[in-house]
Amino acid sequence: MQQDRYGNALSTGSAEAAMAYVEGVDHVLGNTYGGVEALARAVELDDRFALGHIAHARALMYANDMGGARDAVGRAVALADGLSDRERSHIRIYELLMDGKPVEARAAVNTHVRDWPCDPIVAQLNCQVFGLIGFSGCAGREAEMLAYTSALAPAYGEDWWFLSVHAQSLCENGRPDRALEVMERSLELNNGNANASHFKSHAMYEMGQTAEGRAYLDAWMEGYDARGLLHGHLSWHAALWALEQGDMEAFWAWYDGGVGPGTGPGSALPINVLTDAAALLWRAELAGHSIAPERWRDVSAYACAQFANPGQSFADMHAALAHAMAGDGAALARLVEASRGFAADLVRPVALGWGAVARQDWEGALDALTPVMADHARFGGSRAQRDLLELTWMLCLMRLGRKDEAKRAAATRRPIFAEAAPLAGYA
Repeated sequence: MQQDRYGNALSTGSAEAAMAYVEGVDHVLGNTYGGVEALARAVELDDRFALGHIAHARALMYANDMGGARDAVGRAVALADGLSDRERSHIRIYELLMDGKPVEARAAVNTHVRDWPCDPIVAQLNCQVFGLIGFSGCAGREAEMLAYTSALAPAYGEDWWFLSVHAQSLCENGRPDRALEVMERSLELNNGNANASHFKSHAMYEMGQTAEGRAYLDAWMEGYDARGLLHGHLSWHAALWALEQGDMEAFWAWYDGGVGPGTGPGSALPINVLTDAAALLWRAELAGHSIAPERWRDVSAYACAQFANPGQSFADMHAALAHAMAGDGAALARLVEASRGFAADLVRPVALGWGAVARQDWEGALDALTPVMADHARFGGSRAQRDLLELTWMLCLMRLGRKDEAKRAAATRRPIFAEAAPLAGYA
């Protein structure tokens, strides 16, 4: 029987299929281009390779082919009889995902990794800010992510994938210096790991290393396939740093080269396109730059097309921003009234807040946003992404003549902005 890179038995008699599986799984774990192709080859070589179909499904999910992923999981389910307990548990977790049961899937992952921690196609589901813990809507989800990866650490040791996701957990829990050390080790082991490059960018952002971060990421991106899943989001990071340095030519080059709707090779997931595009346009406005109305209309139209029904709260928060800035009151109203989603109770006040901001009703915006600031981590996403809310709240205070309060808020809530924040008129 064949084995994967972590020593797990694979129910395939084909050495070639196992090799293609290992290659494809590494692409999935590193967010590099080629996972779909390698895993399709694995199941072509052995169409009864159940976990090959599951890994192929995961790669197809990253490629935004949910129909193909559902079919692949179905093929694995049909092959589950006679497999080991680990493999059946592995398959069942993906079946729960396809059935739209994230709460049950999250619990099943926790159970699975207690018995089989080194099963990364399962373990990764609860990692990172867009994972099942990250998008749980639960209070304390950042601490839970760190507890989860810390518990796995002894089993993985010096594994390049694990080090990168553990480092992100450290970073999101206020330990960017330690996160950076762990990330550097991950990159030493596999410099092509886009997850590590991504999370290193987060750590450098949290440490205020704008010039150093920009230089690092600009250089690293030269070797990253533009079809890779993270190309658009890494472009978001690069654009943010260009914005902080006032380099608007580079800012728009990154935005138009892979962040905004209809740009780049189309590898980014819709949630990344929407959230990154809306965030960059608003961060530019916060910094004092004018945004052409058609850019906001493009993002608003994209949100209507891709997220017509409220329910993904992190996306809904950004869609509401786009609708408010584009002047689409009807689309905004749908989100104000939204009742579905893991953080739906936060979507309504934020949507009201964006509407007030668009009208320059700073008092109304402040009233709407203030209750959300206590635990906007429930939206999911990273601290860097949720700075959209932190900076907007500070802007409202400044527009109301309460600049000293805005500075005190920065010092206590986001110390990296205490001395200098990317807000026009703050310095």
